[in-house]
Amino acid sequence: MAPNITTTKAATVTAKAPKRAYVTFLAGNGDYVKGVVGLAKGLRKVNSKYPLVVALLPDVPEEHRKILVDQGCIIREIEPVYPPENQTQFAMAYYVINYSKLRIWEFVEYSKMIYLDGDIQVFDNIDHLFDMEDGYFYAVMDCFCEKTWSHTPQYKIGYCQQCPDKVQWPSQLGPKPPLYFNAGMFVYEPSLSTYDDLLTTLRVTPPTPFAEQDYLNMYFRDIYRPIPPIYNLVMAMLWRHPENIELDKAKVVHYCAAGSKPWRYTGKEDNMDREDIKTLVAKWWEIYDDESLDYNNVVASGQAAEADEDKQSGLQLLLAALSKAGGFVHRINAPSAA
Repeated sequence: MAPNITTTKAATVTAKAPKRAYVTFLAGNGDYVKGVVGLAKGLRKVNSKYPLVVALLPDVPEEHRKILVDQGCIIREIEPVYPPENQTQFAMAYYVINYSKLRIWEFVEYSKMIYLDGDIQVFDNIDHLFDMEDGYFYAVMDCFCEKTWSHTPQYKIGYCQQCPDKVQWPSQLGPKPPLYFNAGMFVYEPSLSTYDDLLTTLRVTPPTPFAEQDYLNMYFRDIYRPIPPIYNLVMAMLWRHPENIELDKAKVVHYCAAGSKPWRYTGKEDNMDREDIKTLVAKWWEIYDDESLDYNNVVASGQAAEADEDKQSGLQLLLAALSKAGGFVHRINAPSAA
């Protein structure tokens, strides 16, 4: 079950607000920097109150760092993290570098962060996710139906947590697998003790095909809480589980299917000629090409200060109204992610 997205009047009257930020990851000198620029502009378009931190590896060139700084990003260089050597064949060869994302637990100057992959775009304000109850790891459940899962018993028997009643998990295979999230988006709390334990545990944990995603699922399985798919719409859900998707309500879109990266899009790969895919790619480019969303232009026009002072998420406006009405707790029951 998805958690209740809960907050109280106390959240609006604390003496000193906790520091919060979005964070993404960047490596190498390739074209993923375009994705990060698009993400930074997307967060500005939806009037997010919080900055975007970019955890980048030393191999990110200076010209790309300048682009990010010019777009208002906070850059933090991190050292690579490598898994123990073994014979694991990763689902994608480049997944091995993704273990470096574990470094973001060291960013303890922030009390809570929302991680977003560089191939994600935010189409609606999600600042309210920072107000979810502390002590849990929040993310959207993944799908087991793509061929990259062909090594798993889930794929082989046709079982998917997105439609658990369609194919029952057979008792002869043991306990049903725990809920499994997509690690392209998650809400977490930086912690030095967690950071140290993540790296220590990694040294004795054999790598598996989905690299850091498998590892994070293993490490946080006891405190994982699913949130609705509108907060990380993985492209394959559009054709694998359309019954679970309301595309017009999607707040966060993850361009992770083969051929779906907007800055590489040709429409020739499987499923990429779909009209919904074309629409999502066009929406990404609309934000990326909008010069009024460039950081310097926003600051120069005074929109950034105005957004900070006058514009709040729908949840925050509701809290203010509730406070005037007597400070009752308001609870929003999020629908199930399955």
